[in-house]
Amino acid sequence: MKKIAINPALKRLEVLAGEWEMELSNSSFLPDPNTIVKGSVTFEWLEEGDFLVMRQGRKNESMWANWLIGRDEESQDYTVLYIDNRRVSRVYEMSFEKEVWKIWRNAPGFSQRFAGMISKDKNNIKAYWEKSADGKNWEHDFDKVFKRIA
Repeated sequence: MKKIAINPALKRLEVLAGEWEMELSNSSFLPDPNTIVKGSVTFEWLEEGDFLVMRQGRKNESMWANWLIGRDEESQDYTVLYIDNRRVSRVYEMSFEKEVWKIWRNAPGFSQRFAGMISKDKNNIKAYWEKSADGKNWEHDFDKVFKRIA
């Protein structure tokens, strides 16, 4: 297998690379909040390590999303470009420090934030999303669990 030269600005994200199983639960937007939605997630290096791409599902499936992750070498935070099967596109900010992964966007009428804790063995991520209509009052949106596929 060819070793790639990862963009030094993205080196901390190396732990995410690979295939994961994902479970979405406790959702505010599904008719039954007890529904568990399962899917696949891959984190792949684009252009031999220049960017990291997160793919949720596949484009030929009914539900999918793609995340393009990069970082200005002068900034501590990352920038994430997002698009999904509904053709919704968003720009998020992201941080990744030790075992804590955060994503957020502050937008008029619909702000969001994500927090994920990475397990010590780096094979599980337990996370949740919150949403806000005014950027001040936050409510739970849904939970996510990622499990690495060996």
